[in-house]
Amino acid sequence: MISIKNVTKVYSNNFYALSNISLDIKRGEIFALLGPNGAGKTTLISCICGLIKQTKGLIKVSNFDTLKDYRKTRSLIGLVPQEFPLDSYESVLNTVNFSRGLFGLKPDDKYIKNVIQSLKLWDKKNSSIITLSGGMKRRVLIAKALSHNPKILFLDEPTSGVDIQLRKEMWDMILQLKQSGVTVILTTHYIKEAETIADRIGIIDKGELILVENKENLINKFGNKSIIIEFGKKIYEIPDKIKDFDCFITNDNLCLVIKKLKNNQDINITNVIKIISKLKIPVIDIKTEESSLEDIFLDIISERVKGEL
Repeated sequence: MISIKNVTKVYSNNFYALSNISLDIKRGEIFALLGPNGAGKTTLISCICGLIKQTKGLIKVSNFDTLKDYRKTRSLIGLVPQEFPLDSYESVLNTVNFSRGLFGLKPDDKYIKNVIQSLKLWDKKNSSIITLSGGMKRRVLIAKALSHNPKILFLDEPTSGVDIQLRKEMWDMILQLKQSGVTVILTTHYIKEAETIADRIGIIDKGELILVENKENLINKFGNKSIIIEFGKKIYEIPDKIKDFDCFITNDNLCLVIKKLKNNQDINITNVIKIISKLKIPVIDIKTEESSLEDIFLDIISERVKGEL
């Protein structure tokens, strides 16, 4: 649905906001773009949406060039920006209808009503934007972006400043859009969001796309798995039969944490339990933990800062 080939954006002070970015985004997928502040996320989105021109490279949306066929590509895209570019004294309904008209589309009361209702704004349809909460204004931005029935939706920090309930509702809405065939690209600092709803993850830093991976593959490839064994009495040294593992005893001397096998093979919890059972030390609990996407993201950025990635 989106093809990005060797895209670079250089500003007048020779600052490379984007450096040789290549990326293909599939039709109907949810793609999460992660990165620290100033990494180039919004710049990349702006290039795709036609808000700024790339210095070099080619961007196509549904096989249309974003520079040569800009009217067509923009008609396929809905954008939800971080800011609130709204007319404070206009009503919700008029605001959404106006956005649809900007694309030269005829009024469609039924479609607009469905969009506003799906975002739980219908009871506020005649309310002025200025009277709405921040979360409701965020919903209005999404309604505006969907007003012309786009095939691609960009969400730049969609749940910034919204409460837990609204965040969950937005996740549900995004998943419904995916089911209807809409391609969704989101940037977020709330990494749990990407872990919950994204199909693939891209990590960008200092204008460079570091990696792109299927979410499950990313967690399997870069994540760590740990087994935590809680004993009924204190232990002060790691038993000989456990020393083949990368492990440590917690400060209270009550838990043994096995992070991974030293030969980097996957931990076999059945074998661990067999070894522990032979130690004749009372065990209260055994649990496993896996790295979250947030842990992996921080590790990758940290390694990049150290020059190891």
